[in-house]
Amino acid sequence: MLSIRPAEIRDVPAIHEMIVELAVYEKEPDAVIATPADLERHLFAGRPAVYANVAEADGAVVGFSLYFLNYSTWEGRHGIWLEDLYVKPAFRGHGYGKALLTELARIAVKNDYRRVEWAVLKWNTPSIEFYRSLGASAMEEWDTFRLTGQALERLGAAPFTSEQA
Repeated sequence: MLSIRPAEIRDVPAIHEMIVELAVYEKEPDAVIATPADLERHLFAGRPAVYANVAEADGAVVGFSLYFLNYSTWEGRHGIWLEDLYVKPAFRGHGYGKALLTELARIAVKNDYRRVEWAVLKWNTPSIEFYRSLGASAMEEWDTFRLTGQALERLGAAPFTSEQA
């Protein structure tokens, strides 16, 4: 039986396990440094800024979506940024991914958010085809940029001077 529900603290180990599986699928097996404690702290402590839903099959967590709010200055409304969507391989093709995305769409509509956005690797054809089948479209004119590692540290440590303005 398929069910989608908000994640609970008891789901953290399963979510973490699937994050590691996702990293392997995305050919970055050593990239995950997040721990279950990190997830628990950010999903459930104080005022969370990150949220998750889980897909269950017969009481077992078999998929998840992890998201946070963004904001469109053009729309004047929040949106949802889907950081991760993952369904265990044995459960793909049975509606779990669609159900997780449908729940995010419901949350967006209920709260007057204007969009749900995410990134997908260019080589991930099965996911791209799945997203297109739901009516999603690629933002062909946009590229995602990331500042991380030494470049982030260097920029973050640089003093600001009036000459930079």
